[in-house]
Amino acid sequence: MIVGFAGHSQKNQLSPLSKISLLTVGTGEELAAKFGHSAIRFQDASLGIDEVYGYGTYDFEDPNFYLNFTRGKLAYTISRMPFSYFKRSYEIEKRWVREQELDLDLEKRTAIVVFLENNLLPENRKYQYDFLFDNCATRIPLVFEKTLGPSLQFNFSHLEEEFTFRELIHQNLEINSWSNFGIDLALGAVIDREATPYELMFLPLYVYEQMKHTSLAGKPIVKRESVLVDIPPQSYPTPFLLSPIFWLLLLFLVVGFISYKDHRAKKRTKWLDFVLFLLTGLAGLVIVFLWFFTDHDATKMNFNLLWAFAPNLFVAFLLIKNSVPNRIRWYILALLGFLALTVLLWLIEFQVFSILLIFILLSLALRYLFLWSYFNGLSNS
Repeated sequence: MIVGFAGHSQKNQLSPLSKISLLTVGTGEELAAKFGHSAIRFQDASLGIDEVYGYGTYDFEDPNFYLNFTRGKLAYTISRMPFSYFKRSYEIEKRWVREQELDLDLEKRTAIVVFLENNLLPENRKYQYDFLFDNCATRIPLVFEKTLGPSLQFNFSHLEEEFTFRELIHQNLEINSWSNFGIDLALGAVIDREATPYELMFLPLYVYEQMKHTSLAGKPIVKRESVLVDIPPQSYPTPFLLSPIFWLLLLFLVVGFISYKDHRAKKRTKWLDFVLFLLTGLAGLVIVFLWFFTDHDATKMNFNLLWAFAPNLFVAFLLIKNSVPNRIRWYILALLGFLALTVLLWLIEFQVFSILLIFILLSLALRYLFLWSYFNGLSNS
């Protein structure tokens, strides 16, 4: 929880030369950098200060880092660093940095700095991160609201389109990328609702654009804009042979070819069934874990588990055997029903799945239809 009070540090005594500005950083190559970054810069030439405050910082040295990250229990913090270090790091990463200096009087500049310094105190600095509702970008308007009061007004009239959270996420990702496919696999139907104009500001670029349409006491809050690191937006395409569309298309072709041969020969390729059921079962276990055993809100209500069916993990070891109970065909029929339900939920947009999922659904449908026919034939022979 963010709290603020009139502190007692040197930074309470800002000079008239002090400045507060919003920094917005472009996207990067790593998944964590795909959505950009927002931070607040404080300068005071009289005090020799030029520092950047940013939320969404985490420490790899934290005990149980990966477990806590996966479960949504990782403690994130606010950080403070010299502007020179901040700028240099994004120059190295080839990410642009833009600055919006805010038109604030000395009292309001002081209030923001005191607020941020108070957040840096050990008892205040940690918080539970939420990708959609409590990240480095969402904290920026919250800080300004807490310190500037009701005279701060966000004008959303410039927004002409409405987007769901999933559509907003897709704006920052290549469709044919593993990151896009993985996010659509991990995040549930809860992100398929439309974001409110205020909620758009979970993305740094929307915070940047919104500040241009924000006023303080009836005057535009942005005094001037400048580009601090002038690097064109970078493109990070996935090589086709490493892309998901290549491997998922290959999966569909292999499954289709082997299933056709098996049908003609009236036999069953056990290793293919083992691999398909093992992988869909493991994927299902991950989805169940993210839905029911973590604090991540965005991973709830994830109906990818209809095709990534967790019990398949155990059935895989049954199908690798030479002798399989014929009643397994009813289980296969249920799986076909789950695939049909997945498509129905997609058509009515209850949950929007990755377009790349088509190859997986077709592959599973082909194999399940073959298995139904195969085991049904055995039961009638």
